[in-house]
Amino acid sequence: MTNSTLITLNLGGNKIGSNGGQALAEALKINSTLTALDLQNNSIGDNRGLALAEALKTNSTLTTLNLGGNKIGDNGGLALSEALKTNSTLTTLNLGGNSIGDNGGQALAEALKTNSTLTTLTLERNSIWIKGLLAFSEAFKTNSTVITLNLKENRIKDNIALALLESLENKTTLTTLNLGCKWTWTEGAEWQALAEALKTNSSLITLNLGNNWIGDNIAQALAEALTINSTLTTLNLQNNSIGENGVQALAEALKTNSTLTTLDLGNNSIGDNGGLALAEALKTNSTLATLDLANNSIGDNGVQALAEALKTNSTLTTLDLQNNSTGDNGALTLSDALKTNVTLTTLDLWYNSIGSNGGRALAEALKINIALTALYLQNNSIRDNGAMALSEALKTNSVLSTLDLWGNSIGDNGALALSEALKTNSTLTTLYLQSNSIRSKGSQALSEALMVNSTLTTLSLWNNSIGDNGAKALADALKRNSTLAILILAGNLIGDNGTLALSEALRTNSTLITLELQNNSIGDNGVQAVYQVSRSARCKIGL
Repeated sequence: MTNSTLITLNLGGNKIGSNGGQALAEALKINSTLTALDLQNNSIGDNRGLALAEALKTNSTLTTLNLGGNKIGDNGGLALSEALKTNSTLTTLNLGGNSIGDNGGQALAEALKTNSTLTTLTLERNSIWIKGLLAFSEAFKTNSTVITLNLKENRIKDNIALALLESLENKTTLTTLNLGCKWTWTEGAEWQALAEALKTNSSLITLNLGNNWIGDNIAQALAEALTINSTLTTLNLQNNSIGENGVQALAEALKTNSTLTTLDLGNNSIGDNGGLALAEALKTNSTLATLDLANNSIGDNGVQALAEALKTNSTLTTLDLQNNSTGDNGALTLSDALKTNVTLTTLDLWYNSIGSNGGRALAEALKINIALTALYLQNNSIRDNGAMALSEALKTNSVLSTLDLWGNSIGDNGALALSEALKTNSTLTTLYLQSNSIRSKGSQALSEALMVNSTLTTLSLWNNSIGDNGAKALADALKRNSTLAILILAGNLIGDNGTLALSEALRTNSTLITLELQNNSIGDNGVQAVYQVSRSARCKIGL
């Protein structure tokens, strides 16, 4: 490497293999400028992992090294460990998705006892078991620099977990701990130990326990810890079989906790009663900004209670209610709340059943609301009537930037109404209209809007039926539009004629960077046209 200016190099997802790894290792021995090197998913293997480790012993500039998914085994882990004992610049090391095993884990842990610069270590999916994790337990009793540790999808049992948690209990530097996904702590005592550790730990701010099926009892123990802990800001408890009792305890904790800003309870079983309990907590809680309640069987009663809480809550900015069981009544109460709430910026109602009545109610709220910037209504059967109501709202709304209407059967009539709104709306940047039975008529209307609209940057019409005529109309719009950056037309019955028109438009259009045309009916002529234009256009075209 004779280059003296490059500081970041991303070679992830290529096929550089062992030879390429060897060459880069040699270069790192003399290079004095590179600070970040990404080599993930390159099949480097153990031998070239050894070479890179050797380079780290002399390199004095690299601070970030990503070796995730590279088939590195315990020998590579051992070599990297030796390098960490003398290296004094590396702060971030990603070894996720390798196979360093217990031997590699033990060696890395030993290195952490003397290394004084590494702050972030990712070891997820590495088959680290008892010996390796016991070694980390010992290392963390003395290490004072690692602040982020990712052990996701490794496995711990019983006394090994307790040893690790004991070392973390009084550790004062660790801020992020990822223990997500199927840790095999079958007895529950280890989770109790973690909850106890949280009562005294004063550094941890992010804790991921997702996908561990901890259940109500452990959720209650964690809730008790939250009433005492004063540093944790993010807690991920998704997919943990937490029911009404667990969520009620967490809700009680939220009434007094003053630090938690993000709580993910997605994919549990909290139901309406859980929704009611959380709603009560939101009336007094003054710190929570993001609440994820996706896939929790919360019906209209639970949503109505949450909506009532939104009328007084002044901190929540993101509420995820996707794939629950709320209908138009829930949407009506949410709409009333949005008329007065001035803090919520993102509302996700994906995959509920609000229907056209719910769509109309939300539209009325959008005419008044001054805060909501993203509204996700995918698969809610709002149909063309709901789309028309939302279109009227868009003519006056001046804050919404993202609207997702994917899979709502709005048809050409809905597309026509939205097109009229786009001619005057000056804030919407992203519009998702996938799977909406839009044909060439609707596409032509949207094309007319794009000729005058100057804010929309992303338009998705995936899986409609606009055909060649619709594609031609959009091509005409692209010749004049100067803001659209992403256009998704996959699965639209577009043939050669439509593709030729789009290719011709790209010769003059200078803003589109992504055009998706997969799953159409494009023949040799269309493919040839795309190939020709792709040689000079800046747009990435997907076929």
